Amino acid sequence: MIAEAGLAALWLAAAMAALQLLLAANVVYSGREEMVRAIRPVAIAQGFLVALAMLCLILAFARSDMSVKLVVENSHSAKPMLYKLAGAWGNHEGSMLLWVTILGLAGAAVAVFERRLDQRTLSATIGAQALIATGFYAFLLIASNPFARVFPAPADGQGLNPLLQDPGLAFHPPTLYIGYVGISVAFSFAVGALVTREVGPAFARAMRPWVLGAWVFLTLGITAGSYWAYYELGWGGWWFWDPVENASLMPWLAATALLHSVSVLATRDGLRAWTIMLAVVAFSMSMIGTFLVRSGILTSVHAFAVDPERGAFILALLAIYIGGALALFALRVGTVRQGNVFAPLSREGALVVNNLLLSVILGIVLIGTLYPIVAAGMGVQLSVGKPFFDKATGPIALVLVVFMAAGPLLRWRRDQANALFKRMTWPVAGFGAALIVLVPFAWGIGVLPLLGLALAAGLAVASVAPLWGRNLRRTPLFTWGMVVAHLGIAVSLAGMASDSAFTKERLVVARIGEAHAVGPYWVRLKGLRPVMGPNWSAIAADLSITRGQNGAPFTLSPQARYFSDPPTNTNESAISTRIDGQLYTVLGQRDPSGGYQLRLWWKPFVTFIWLGGAMVALGGALSLIGRVRRGRPRVVADEDYYG
Repeated sequence: MIAEAGLAALWLAAAMAALQLLLAANVVYSGREEMVRAIRPVAIAQGFLVALAMLCLILAFARSDMSVKLVVENSHSAKPMLYKLAGAWGNHEGSMLLWVTILGLAGAAVAVFERRLDQRTLSATIGAQALIATGFYAFLLIASNPFARVFPAPADGQGLNPLLQDPGLAFHPPTLYIGYVGISVAFSFAVGALVTREVGPAFARAMRPWVLGAWVFLTLGITAGSYWAYYELGWGGWWFWDPVENASLMPWLAATALLHSVSVLATRDGLRAWTIMLAVVAFSMSMIGTFLVRSGILTSVHAFAVDPERGAFILALLAIYIGGALALFALRVGTVRQGNVFAPLSREGALVVNNLLLSVILGIVLIGTLYPIVAAGMGVQLSVGKPFFDKATGPIALVLVVFMAAGPLLRWRRDQANALFKRMTWPVAGFGAALIVLVPFAWGIGVLPLLGLALAAGLAVASVAPLWGRNLRRTPLFTWGMVVAHLGIAVSLAGMASDSAFTKERLVVARIGEAHAVGPYWVRLKGLRPVMGPNWSAIAADLSITRGQNGAPFTLSPQARYFSDPPTNTNESAISTRIDGQLYTVLGQRDPSGGYQLRLWWKPFVTFIWLGGAMVALGGALSLIGRVRRGRPRVVADEDYYG
């Protein structure tokens, strides 16, 4: 009965979404604002019902109910409970239900908490959110029923992809989906403001917390996903420019530009049309990501390979939502009044340049991701890989860092070049000092890594500049958030450049007792032993490791695992983390000569990549808390930044 209850709740939630849409349309076009009192309870009911449907699916997985087709295809009774629960969203239908659940709960949250918008704009916003939800409800109920039964019920299930049986992947998808849905709410705010012609600071202040929240969760999701791919897939890299990785990066790039634009609109009443357009673009990128992951046109460990018919359904939704939003933008952009003007040399001007550069990077990633797919549809097989993305986006990203460093040091509306040069003295000194240190000792590492390390130093100094001369105890929390986020970018950039410049890699055939050097470490194979897990077996290599030939020894044990349900071989890396980097080891196949293949990496300061990502997310969270606590933010005077 759990599956039937979940399906019934899903149908009722879809009905509530349709009713919510009709009520919102009534308010917007008839002007009957008393109907707003009816919209809020309907939105709350929709959120409750879809959450109930998701809970029923989770219970079916937890109980290993093999009469439910989805459980059979993505679970097994021998799996640990964590992976049984994660199996509920580790597949196409379950992940879409989780998506719609977060969407419904977000719509309910807007209905409950939003009080700053006028009634018509709020109704249009809730209606736009209901329109998005209605399409996905139709997709689930018509093409991707998560509660479909199978008869007769098999004795056990087929299991979950072993690569997904990891604690990181149990929490990674929900984190990303919260980010995606936060972008959908920002999109709904933009549509609502366009419908009612109320594009202004009040709308931006209402939308900004949702953009900030979405950006924080996207940052966390991308950072966690990067580290999962790094330690789980065993190839030693942290970003491969896989199309599904790009599917999460593209919304983040657009959301980053939107975050800066909506802040200018909220506090300075500028960039009105740009803010609306970026909201549409950000949601478009999340929809394109949904299509790529679930259409079946990609082969990736991250993707849900499904039949093309369901991909066509998602493509139709994408065309309706994005095409409709762009058409509405084209019709109403003429009614969007110009906001406050500003000089090119100003903080607003720097943010515009930042947004342009982010948009260029987004365009490169989008073209590089879609071009092979389009070419394959025309019968031409080609690949656009990591070298292209690195070379095409790297120089632009470094230019972006320069403007990111200068932006917070500029005054709003208008500034003087000589004053900016004076404020940039210490950041430029940091950049120069880093170059002086690096060039003699790290010559030959490459131009981009060298500039990346030097610019990271300059950006780190510039990031803390807004705190100079201020009473730190009275500094607003959102200012701290900006400082921490920008400093996190500098830390991540230093980690990326260090990994590119200084990584040492060796592939060796190891025999018992032999030592092999990689970076500052000596690695010796002591022996091999069998290991039994809850639903897998493995061969573990015990490696005795010393830093230098006379260092204190310690042990790492990479494994070659075998899962029987479904039959899969995987490699589990073993990693030693130190302050100055990581030693990364992977056990390969047995060699015909009698030894075992070992892949060894020494990766200096690679952990800065994820430390910086965490700092960026923390900075966003501090800004969000500061804005929420402050309520209606005042316009900050230049004196607050420069004393």
